[in-house]
Amino acid sequence: MRNIIYWILSAYMTLAIVVVSLRYITNFWLLSFVYSFQIHLAVAFVAGSLVILAVRRHVYGFALLLASLFLAAHGLIMLREFAGEDRGTGTAPLFRLMSFNIAIDNWKSSTAIADMVIASNADVVNLLEAKPLTFHLQRLFKVYPYHIGCDHGKDSCDTLVLSKRPFVTRQVASIGSLRKDRLVAASVDFGGHTVNLVSAHLTKPYFDDYQVEELEDLGKALGSISGPLVLSGDFNSSSIAPGVRALLRTQKLKTLAPEPATWPIAAGPFGIAIDHIFARAPLHLKSLKRLDDNLGSNHSGLIAEFVLGKDGETGPAQ
Repeated sequence: MRNIIYWILSAYMTLAIVVVSLRYITNFWLLSFVYSFQIHLAVAFVAGSLVILAVRRHVYGFALLLASLFLAAHGLIMLREFAGEDRGTGTAPLFRLMSFNIAIDNWKSSTAIADMVIASNADVVNLLEAKPLTFHLQRLFKVYPYHIGCDHGKDSCDTLVLSKRPFVTRQVASIGSLRKDRLVAASVDFGGHTVNLVSAHLTKPYFDDYQVEELEDLGKALGSISGPLVLSGDFNSSSIAPGVRALLRTQKLKTLAPEPATWPIAAGPFGIAIDHIFARAPLHLKSLKRLDDNLGSNHSGLIAEFVLGKDGETGPAQ
């Protein structure tokens, strides 16, 4: 009986490991979300392999354990690949940015969210699914007199970018073919340095191959921008998902590792980061933190500070 149990458990474990390992062969959209959880799943596989070995000590059980440890270790390595240098001391931040998907049906917390935005001391605020703030816009515009989005009532209030400084350039565009106007590209002058700010909201990766198309369009948009760049928003995928990794590598984007977990809320710090803030040199992240309260959203928000490095000069906004 023990032998039968051993091989049944081993078969299921083998299947699970193979599914996660398919990332090394294909970026199949149906499994893309699974790839985001590689580290979490690998830890579960390690625990499962130990249970299998407790049932019976056999070479195949040790092979499963080694494969699980490899998936966990490589996941951690991937998390570090796009980690920028520590710029936490010695340099005053150039500006502060908040990015938060407040959830499109989160009307009951709209007043608290508006209060939090005003109290945040952020220079730029990137709000996604911003419709619940429809009745608080005038109060927000008093603190942030420059904005992109929410110009034609609640039906146009999806992405809302607020700024205390005027925009040098501004553009609203679509990425992919599923939803419209989920890419905002703007530039702001901070003390004589022009910084490009891009907000993106990607579709869930298991919605057919729409996210693949969106990442391709996003890459083209970022490739046309020169100079210091910030990319923020809700990607609905971890930075270890193959498509996101390809974008970061091609566009030379960095973040701070480990990124704060933003979803699922119930998991707290043990969740994954599907909301991101990235920077491209000569701009660097000085700090990156999760907001203390999700205020009824199913995502946690992020706030970051940036410094300008010595490895390049700012160029004109494109």
